[in-house]
Amino acid sequence: MFACARSRIAASSAAWTPRFVSRASYSTTVSRLSENRMQANNPSPPTKQPNVSASNATPVDSMGSWDLPLKEDPEAGERIREVQAPNRARTWAASQQPREKAMTGPRFEQTIMEYQPQPMAAIELIHKQPVRWTNKRIVSCDGGGGPLGHPKIFINTDKPEIATCGYCGLPFAHEQHRAYLESLPATSYPLKPTGDAAEVNETQRVTEGGLEQR
Repeated sequence: MFACARSRIAASSAAWTPRFVSRASYSTTVSRLSENRMQANNPSPPTKQPNVSASNATPVDSMGSWDLPLKEDPEAGERIREVQAPNRARTWAASQQPREKAMTGPRFEQTIMEYQPQPMAAIELIHKQPVRWTNKRIVSCDGGGGPLGHPKIFINTDKPEIATCGYCGLPFAHEQHRAYLESLPATSYPLKPTGDAAEVNETQRVTEGGLEQR
């Protein structure tokens, strides 16, 4: 009887598998926008229709636009519509609507895409700003001050890396780390002015000490 019980226990333990399986590791540096790009298996997928109307190819009144008739090539207009910004082809936030989905409906019917507002993507423009070098361990940034700035915050620059403002993204770095940063094969911000038209004046102020009265 006991031998039969022992054989049953041994058989059940051999067939037992753990309920919890170790999860695959992941990296936070991988863009979340690249996940789940595979679409659902739809047996009757909708046909993709261009949003730019073919009627835009017919010249219409200039409506004050330098007396030129308003018209556009539908294919060229569709390519412009699919670009998220003139300096960025895709979205840069998980909650952001792609331009090709946002610019739909009657609001954009009979509209020349070339004359639509196309603001530059700030995520690309901020990385054209050169590093602000300082000899202080703590710097302050208020976005330039005035009504167009942001609340004043303090940024530590004691680590051998480029420290950025959490509001506007402007880069700062300590002078003692200049040699190390210049030895790197690439950095996310230029280490010196490049003459790009997107560069702004260095109007951010450096604190005289630590976290004194603000």
